[in-house]
Amino acid sequence: MTSRISQRIGSITESATLAVDAKAKALKAAGRPVIGFGAGEPDFPTPDYIVEAAINAARDPQWHRYTPAGGLPALKDAIVAKTKRDSGYDIKASQVLVTNGGKQALYNAFAALLDPDDEVLLQAPYWTTYPEAIKLAGGVPVVVMTDETTGYRATIEQLEAARTPRTKVLVFVSPSNPTGAVYPPDLVNAIGEWALANDLWVVTDEIYEHLVYGDAQFASLPVLVPGLADKCVVVNGVAKTYAMTGWRVGWIIGPDDLVKAATNLQSHATSNVANVSQVAAIAALNGDLSAVDEMKVAFDRRRKLMVEMLRAVPGFECPEPEGAFYCYPSVKGALGRDIKGRVANSSAELAAIILEEAEVAVVPGEAFGTPGYIRLSYALGDADLVEGVSRIQKLLS
Repeated sequence: MTSRISQRIGSITESATLAVDAKAKALKAAGRPVIGFGAGEPDFPTPDYIVEAAINAARDPQWHRYTPAGGLPALKDAIVAKTKRDSGYDIKASQVLVTNGGKQALYNAFAALLDPDDEVLLQAPYWTTYPEAIKLAGGVPVVVMTDETTGYRATIEQLEAARTPRTKVLVFVSPSNPTGAVYPPDLVNAIGEWALANDLWVVTDEIYEHLVYGDAQFASLPVLVPGLADKCVVVNGVAKTYAMTGWRVGWIIGPDDLVKAATNLQSHATSNVANVSQVAAIAALNGDLSAVDEMKVAFDRRRKLMVEMLRAVPGFECPEPEGAFYCYPSVKGALGRDIKGRVANSSAELAAIILEEAEVAVVPGEAFGTPGYIRLSYALGDADLVEGVSRIQKLLS
């Protein structure tokens, strides 16, 4: 029987992180005391001055109409200034496309770059959307495996071993979701030089640029390797930095021809991002970074606490994340054991048992291309963090 759904769309899986979050919220709505570690979003409200800018925009008739598909000129200018301020990268407004969040930015970039069967090097553990966006654009993800023994960082040797004549793009992410790994500047530079020498495009996701801890340093690839700028696409947005996940404002920075092609695509797919959200993003980017600095202090405290507590769970091994707001422990030592009369033979089964028996929602490593791990976000309140991990400790002790 012929499928009613196209093969291209039928092969796409739903976002595992959003699915876990939705299930946790549904159980809470039904009266269950579920604690959710699934969603990657700050628990802080969007800063007041950003909200006020949006309220004023909603009352202004000029924002009740269509605006340029590629983004408001004032927002593009703000992105240019912010990029220079935060990473030292000099760009022009013509190199910017404003998108409906980082996900649309990624898809637009891959769609503009990839022809059928072009290969894309993708380091695992990877965020769930990367492989799906690559496949939707006609590309082939080629997974480069990393693990906790290397701090979830790939080596040049691994990347070179995965490269073939069909390799066109490298996806580079630091700080990383789901692992919190941060590449040191010397390795960022080496990877950029390797990509340049092999004439590869790089799509680099900088959404967590401000969330680094301890001695870790964020380094922007096209800044360290200027020669790569003509074949580099930077993806970013306001979601994590300003607690604006629901406002849906991201962007692409790239060479003019790539941005023009991606803008043409967006003009037919969605047209402009909601004007109220764009005006809010202008206020965010033109303001200072005090809001993210305050959030970062809380995240750092929660990061240390969660690592300490997860390391006390029998069978868990938890590296210390250097960025973002996730822990990604190995749970292999907890598999195959009796847990209240049940046995988990995979991290997916373990996550199901933790949800049903401890009423705690975590995302299994299968969603990120690496079975045997789970992801927990520490972007939630301290009390919930302690209660949630304590329940896991009790269940598995």
